[in-house]
Amino acid sequence: MRVPSSSLAWNCNWCSRLKELLYHGKSQDVLFHYRELKKIGLELTDHSVFAVLLKACLNLSPTHGNSIHGSLIKQGFLAFTSLGNSMVDFYVKSGDLGSALLVFNCMPNKDSVSWNVIVHGHLERAAAAASSGRGLWFFTQAWAVGFEPNISTLVLVIQTCRNLKAFEVGQMIHGSIISAGYSSITSVQNSLLNFYAELGMQLAHNLFDEMTDRDVISWSVMVAGYAQSEEATVSLGFFKRMIDLGITPDGQSVVSVLKACSKLMAIRMGESIHGFVISRGLDYDLFVQNSLIDLYSKCNDVNSSLRVFHETPEKNVVSWNSLLSGLVQNEKHSEALILFDSMRKARVDSDEVTLVNLLQLCKSFLDPYHCKLIHSRVLRRGFELNELVTNSLIDAYASCNLINYAWSQFSIMKTQDAVTWSTMIAGFTHCGMPDEAIAVFREMSHTTERPNSITMLHLLEACSLSADLKRSRWAHGIVIRRELASDVQVGTAILDMYSKCGSVELSRKVFELIPHKNVVTWSAIITAYGMNGIPNEALALLAEMKMSGLKPNQVTALSLLSACSHGGLVEEGLSLFEELIWDHEVEPSLEHYSCLVDLLARAGKVDSAMNLIGRLRGGVKPSASAWGAVLSACRNYENYEFGASALPQVLELEPSSSAGYLLASNMYASGHSWVDASKMRMLSKERGVKVTAGYSLVYVNGKACKFLAGENHHSLSDELQFAIQQLHSCMKMDIICR
Repeated sequence: MRVPSSSLAWNCNWCSRLKELLYHGKSQDVLFHYRELKKIGLELTDHSVFAVLLKACLNLSPTHGNSIHGSLIKQGFLAFTSLGNSMVDFYVKSGDLGSALLVFNCMPNKDSVSWNVIVHGHLERAAAAASSGRGLWFFTQAWAVGFEPNISTLVLVIQTCRNLKAFEVGQMIHGSIISAGYSSITSVQNSLLNFYAELGMQLAHNLFDEMTDRDVISWSVMVAGYAQSEEATVSLGFFKRMIDLGITPDGQSVVSVLKACSKLMAIRMGESIHGFVISRGLDYDLFVQNSLIDLYSKCNDVNSSLRVFHETPEKNVVSWNSLLSGLVQNEKHSEALILFDSMRKARVDSDEVTLVNLLQLCKSFLDPYHCKLIHSRVLRRGFELNELVTNSLIDAYASCNLINYAWSQFSIMKTQDAVTWSTMIAGFTHCGMPDEAIAVFREMSHTTERPNSITMLHLLEACSLSADLKRSRWAHGIVIRRELASDVQVGTAILDMYSKCGSVELSRKVFELIPHKNVVTWSAIITAYGMNGIPNEALALLAEMKMSGLKPNQVTALSLLSACSHGGLVEEGLSLFEELIWDHEVEPSLEHYSCLVDLLARAGKVDSAMNLIGRLRGGVKPSASAWGAVLSACRNYENYEFGASALPQVLELEPSSSAGYLLASNMYASGHSWVDASKMRMLSKERGVKVTAGYSLVYVNGKACKFLAGENHHSLSDELQFAIQQLHSCMKMDIICR
């Protein structure tokens, strides 16, 4: 290698050469020539070339930078502030914040660039909250000594305050921004808008009103902020104002307003925005298309959702999941399975959302085999530690009555959150195991997880199932201590729990204490009176409900008709049906007609019940419960002619239910048709129908004891038989006295 006679000229030549090599992307050649110069003992005296060398190191491997750092120290070049800044920037971009901080602290003269680099590095390069917090501390310290931040650093600082929810620090920085004269910069104002939108939309709204220059980002922040809050209607208002002012929305603002439409179920507005999307060419934005699929799915317009899906040219896993979720939510289970099969054929990898939707399908089909199949897919895809998937798996196993599998999955989890505990409690309750459900809740109370309103709803349901008043009072006490009793859902569940324990008085007290009653609450108290044999009080509550300004819905009507049916109030029930149904207060459904048939059949008016079945309109076909009510009445009132007509209908609609076979067998037995009665029982066995035996649940010494009908081998059977004989004697004496 030939060295020129002039050292200065030589350094200038090499500096220019290295810069040119870096400019052309030849970082490898830059470092090669530098190492060759080092080998022959020549030092570069132009300190500006070291910035070139550090950039070359970043392009290749940050490890080469350590030797450059050593040369800078050896030649004393770190005294130059610009080189110190380059060295700090090198370590920041290498992800070595510790070394960056060491160089920064050793710099004798720091300028605004120095502070911007170190602050920016801690805020942007580090993901840890602690490093972000240190970056905020550097920023406040630097500003205190008079450094001037650049716009990108200011934006990043505000964003960090938003991410850390550092409300007080953010407000302090906002004040400093105003004092320093940066408040008129649109990008800074938009960052502040984002910050306040995270903490409260009213504060963001105030700042928005103060802004003189608003761009599309400013409007988009407001549309998105209100869409994510509980004020989705305001989001739609901002979007309309944006259009009226001639500001063209971007994809982000369209996605946000579509989310607001989904929350409000505002499908007409969504369709208008869809038209706008097409007219502005935004239908090629994948995020917009996925939002449209989600909107139509949530608004129960599956056909439109499918159309958007098929019109999307480049789909991702979110597109498939959005449509799959929509099909599952709208109970299009067969279509959902076909879609998943198409997803596999398209070689789209299923993620946790896909698996959760498939588990929801298993719940709908009550299919244990497919539940296990998806569990194996969860393991193969490595999602066994994903809380959302695991909770869904527990829920699916419990819904399919595989409670042991659900419990095994629950037990192997390293950490259980409130959702997991709630799901397990609900699972045991669903499988008719209230004692186990309550035991899980007690176990949860020994952990750091606090029960929420959903947990309490599941606990109250378990207590309802156990029908134990003492336990119910205990659960009610926990609700009060957790300050959840005023919640309308929880209060309604408590009301329902007490009614199932037979304590209508307590149900009424709870009802009166609920501050804001909704139609579900009124329906629950009506049901409470009806199921406990006080139908007149149930009917009286309808007038009170209307006076409170609420209209009865389909569930209310069903509760009232059921009360009349169980109370034998035929005329009142028919009159109520006329009032609610024919006056168009409630749209009649199959359940209402079935309840009316049950009302007539229970009262022995079997012919009227059959006439009603014959007069059903609009393609409405009587349900198995309606035909079952007729069959039961035929048994009680020995009307075998109508019974013969009802029987095939019951067996056709519910071939796997034991109720129809038992009713038919009992009807034939009551008419001494022993051959026919025997045939019914034989038919039940041939079809493999499992007979659910009737039982009584009695608490003995704090433990629930189940006594099956006809059982004679129970541990308490002797005492039980003696008690039953005494009760029968008392009943006979009562009849004689009458």
